[in-house]
This record gives sequence, structure tokens and C-alpha cells, in this order.
Amino acid sequence: MAQTKFDKQVEETAEVLMFGIGRFLGGRDMDGVKRTDATFWHSGNRVLPKVEGRVARSSYRAGWQRLIFRVSALGATGTTGYRALWENQDSTFATAQDLWENREATLATLETGGIGAGCAAAIGGIAYGLLTRKRRELMREWVVPLHEALVLPLRLPEQTDPRRYLHIPRNFSDDDAEIRVDVPGRLNFSKDLVADLITEKLALEGVTFSWHTAGRETYVLVKKTRKPPAKALLKDPKIRELVAKAKESAPVIGVGSGGRAVCVDLDADSPHVLISAGTGGGKSTILRCICCQFVHNGALAFVLDFKRISHTWARGVPGLTYCRDIAEIHDALIHLAQEGRRRIRLAEQLGDDVLEREPWRVGPRLVILLEEVNATMTQLKRYWAKTRESGDPKDSPAVDALAEILFMGRQVRLHVLLVAQSATARAIGGPEMRENFSTRILVRYTLNAWRMLVPEVSPIPMPTEHPGRVQVVLRGRAHETQVLNLSNAEAREWAMSGVHANGQTGPALEKPPVPDAPATNLITDAGSTSAQALTPAPATEPTADHGHVAAATTGTSPENPAPAADPDDAVVGLRKAQQDHLPEITLAALRWARANDPDFPGSVGKRGAELLYRVGDLKRWARNRPRGAIGSTDTS
Repeated sequence: MAQTKFDKQVEETAEVLMFGIGRFLGGRDMDGVKRTDATFWHSGNRVLPKVEGRVARSSYRAGWQRLIFRVSALGATGTTGYRALWENQDSTFATAQDLWENREATLATLETGGIGAGCAAAIGGIAYGLLTRKRRELMREWVVPLHEALVLPLRLPEQTDPRRYLHIPRNFSDDDAEIRVDVPGRLNFSKDLVADLITEKLALEGVTFSWHTAGRETYVLVKKTRKPPAKALLKDPKIRELVAKAKESAPVIGVGSGGRAVCVDLDADSPHVLISAGTGGGKSTILRCICCQFVHNGALAFVLDFKRISHTWARGVPGLTYCRDIAEIHDALIHLAQEGRRRIRLAEQLGDDVLEREPWRVGPRLVILLEEVNATMTQLKRYWAKTRESGDPKDSPAVDALAEILFMGRQVRLHVLLVAQSATARAIGGPEMRENFSTRILVRYTLNAWRMLVPEVSPIPMPTEHPGRVQVVLRGRAHETQVLNLSNAEAREWAMSGVHANGQTGPALEKPPVPDAPATNLITDAGSTSAQALTPAPATEPTADHGHVAAATTGTSPENPAPAADPDDAVVGLRKAQQDHLPEITLAALRWARANDPDFPGSVGKRGAELLYRVGDLKRWARNRPRGAIGSTDTS
């Protein structure tokens, strides 16, 4: 008897039902398509060949896991629905009738509930986004690019979920991190190529690859072997020896992989150093490490610290000036720019051949530590806006002086160590100023900060949370470095145990003086530099002992002597007094003192809108103006 159409449909339906029950109980995809290499007992890692379209995460799970989820969900849904209908069948009909009779109130309630549910969903979405931000960044910046590079060498389908075979922890750049990559068991790929791709795409250095190819599970483990030490302390004899043997122009920043010293040579590599780090990143530790070594070797350091407490170790150290007030920082930058111009004129007279053999002839090395440039630049601009008078330039002369210092070459031995939380071109003064920092130290950086400051270095190393671990970028290459961590006492002891302990300012003053050198030198005493360098005493004659370094504080040179002083009872304005009688004090400092110093002399008259002062009163105030002792850093 021939089979009817109805009988065929019954058989096909029964067959589909039986296959569906089998797939349900076997934990397989309900459409019958096997998309991954997952089995009933083992999770999958890869998509099978010739599979098209997107592969869901559930396809990678083992069959028993999917079966438990399905049975649990089906049982919970059926039990809950049945119990609710059976136990509340009368109330259900009554509730439906009440809702119909009070339609307006029901709609208002639903509207309010919908708004509340929407707000709750929005808050939940924002919280989820914040909690998973770093994980999503890891996937976007590291895991997915590595997956795209490995698809072809490993011969993987493009639909393969990279999370299934690339096991990369969020802190994979840490010393003890371990990276695992599951590879196909057929091993029809080049191990060297895969290793090179992993190293390049994850920006790894000094790692080893352990291949496990026996059995069903085949994978490779990647671990760091050549890594910087966990700590770099001065009390370690090996590190102390590295610091002691370092060149005068190349202080040790820290220790890199293999125990090698990482240094920055301010004469050969870059005259200035930029440090970019967020709060708590160890910026002051890096500056303390570099500065105390310079002072130890005879350099003169100027700490421009608007926060006042970043370098307490430096107070009272010979050869070091600590500027804490914005007025002091303003004056210091202007004087340092003047000193730079003097050195440029001197370098022009000496010639390149002499400077190459005897660089000390322009004067001792000057190192400027500029803390928190973002806040300091803003305060300098505000300070000038308050103190400037009619006829003064609109832009702050201190900001212009910093730009001038940054553009001065290494031949004038004037160096800036600049710290910024966000070293944008706007914060530093322009992109051309930022380009003067060819040595850059980055710690706890974001990907945007790296791309902004060192875009030439690629791939970007993953930032680490290890304390004291930084990236020192020299000549277009990043060096992972453990910063030398000196305590305040160690930094102070090291700075005071060097050249300045013998009453010298460094090698520059151990040589014969250069005759006929231009004057206007910031350094007023060969024994040390202090607050007197910023607020020197009234003009004196240059001494023969110190030559060009102690040339004169009058702002003149032997070829251009100062004009004769007016009688002390002459009455002049502040601008005239500063030009002719008090050249060692800037006009901005005089105006600031007029507004803030209770001992500043009162005016004796007016010329239009300009206040007039007696010259003798101004000179007496200048002589009695509080200044730190020789070798001290206390300017209060």
C-alpha cells in the first residue's frame, strides 16, 4: 500500500523531534551544525573549517555544561509558570478585570515603572561599562590584533573567538605573568613565526616559549626571563657601584634587564628630560634619583616646586636652590634665561673646538627641576597678570624664559628635568617646545599618552602596576627600567658627599678663568649657589678669583660698564630703579614685593599713574631683604 502524504509528514516530524531531543540531551547546537571542536566532556578552542557566520559563545562550551543549563532553565520556567497559574487562577482573573476597569491608572503606573526600569537599566549599563573597561581595552588593543595576526599562520577560521585560545591576563606585562596560546594539534605551522608574532604584537622583551605538543592539549606558554630587578636600592653594593662609576653627564636612572644600568647622557643624547606620569606614579622619586647624582658631581641645581614639599631632602644641600613661591620661580626662570644668554655669548667667543675639549669653560652645569608643569605654567601666567603694569608685555616673561632655556643647546650646560601629569603641547608651551625632550620617561601611562609623546615607538608596551617600573625612551627605543629608589636621607647623603662637600661647585671652577667673558652670571659665589643667586646683594665689582663665573651682578660687562649711580635721594619709578640701581632684582619681583612685603618702602610721590620711590630707600630694602645663607636652600 502506497504511503500517503500525511504519513510522510508524520514520519518527518517524528524524525525531527527525535533528532531535536538527541541534540538537546547531547548538548549540541539545536540546528545540528557542529561549529567548534567542543565535545560532550571538553570545551572547544577553535571553529571548525568551512563554518560560516558568527559563532556564539555557547558553541565553545562542553556538551554537559549546555545540557545542565538547558534542563535547569526549562525546569525553572515550567515549574514557576505552572505553580503561579494553578495557585492564583482566581486572583489572576480578578486582577485582569481590575486592570481593565482602571485602564488610566494602569497606564500611569506602567509609565512610571517604565521610567524607573529604564533608569535602572542605564545605571546598570554604565556600571558594567566601567567595570569591564580595562578588559575591553585589553581585547581591543592586544588580544584581537594578535588573533588577526595568528589566524593565517595557525590556519584558523576567521570566526574563531580569540578568547577561546588566547589566554592573556590583563597584567601580562608584569614579571610573573604567564601567557598561554592554544595551538592546533596537527602542528602544521612554523613555531618560530608564531613566536615572533606573539613577541611583536604584545611588545614583549626577554621572554621564553615553552611548547607542549604531546597529547590532546597542545599549547605554548610565554614567560619573562630577562627582566629588571624587583627593586633597585642604593644600599645594594652592585647598584651603588653602578652609580659611583656613572659619567658626570649621565646619571643612572635605574636598572634594566640583565642588571644593566639605564642612563641618560645629557651631553650626548638629550639636554632635557621629560617625565610623564599620573598621581602616585613616582615622578618625585625619579627626579630625586637624577638630581642628587648631578649635585654629587658638582652641578648646581634649582628645584622649582610650586607644591613646596616634593623634595624636602634638598633643603640645606650646598649647590642647590629651592624655589617654593611662584614669585621665586618666576625670578629664577628669568635669571636662568639670562645666564643662558651669557653662556651663549661666551660659547661664541670660545669657539666649537675649545668647547669640545673644555666644556666646563662656559660655567658649571645647571640643572632645573620643574615640578608639576601643568599647574606651574598656569600659576606663572596668573602671577604675571596680577603684577604686570601698563607697557609690560602681555605674555609672562617667565614662560618665555622657559621656552628660551629649552631651545638652548647642550653646549651651554643648562638642562631641564620637567614633570607633567599630562604633557600636552598646550601645557608645556607648544609642540615645538615638547620636541626639545628627546629623552622621555613614562610611567603608568595610557595608550593615548604614549601615542602623543612617543608615537615612533611601536608596538606600545603594556603598562605595568609594578612599583617603580617605568619605560625610558632613548633614541626611538623603549627600555623597561626599575627606577633607582633613594630615600630622602640617602639622596641627601649622596648629594652632600660629592664635590660641594669640599666647598667647590664642580670641575668648571678648577680650571683657569676665561678672560673678557660677558657678565650677567646667575652664579654669584664659587662655593655654592643659594637663594642669594636669585636675590643677590647690591652690585659689586667682579673678583679676580672667580673669573667669568663670578663676573658681576650688575648686569654689565667690562666693555659696557654700568652708568653712574644716581644720588640716593633721587626719586624714580620702579622700572627706572630696577634698570639703573637694582638690576639683580626683576621688575616683577619689585612689584610683587610692593604688594606683599610689609617692609617695602612707601612711595614719596606720583608721576601721572606711576608711583615714585626714593633710591636710597629701595637700596636699603634690597640690602635687608631676607635671603638664605651660603649653601642653604631656605629662601623664606
